[in-house]
Amino acid sequence: MTLEVAPKVSFNLDGKILFTSKKLELVHLTLKQGEKIGKHPQPFDVIFFVLSGCAVLETDHDDIEVMENTSIFVPAGLERGWNNSGPADFKVLVIKDLV
Repeated sequence: MTLEVAPKVSFNLDGKILFTSKKLELVHLTLKQGEKIGKHPQPFDVIFFVLSGCAVLETDHDDIEVMENTSIFVPAGLERGWNNSGPADFKVLVIKDLV
C-alpha cells in the first residue's frame, strides 16, 4: 500500500495505516515542528523507526532524543509520548505488536 492511499489513523494526527493484521500494525506518523503527543500507555509493545527529523521520546523513565535511521523499542504498559522540538517535520514508522 502506498502512503498516498493508506487510510488515516482514527486520532487527530498526520498518521496513515500502511498495514494491519491481528498481530501487527504499521503506521507512518508525521509530527510537524512544535507538535507533541502527550504521554499515554498502550497495551502492546511498539518499535519506532525514525525516517527523518529528530524528536524526543518521552517515557515514564527517560526522555530520549532520537534521530533519523534510529529504532527504539517501548514495551507494553510504559507511557510514551513524542515532542518534535526539532527544526523540521519528524517522520516515524510505528510498528505495533498487537499479540
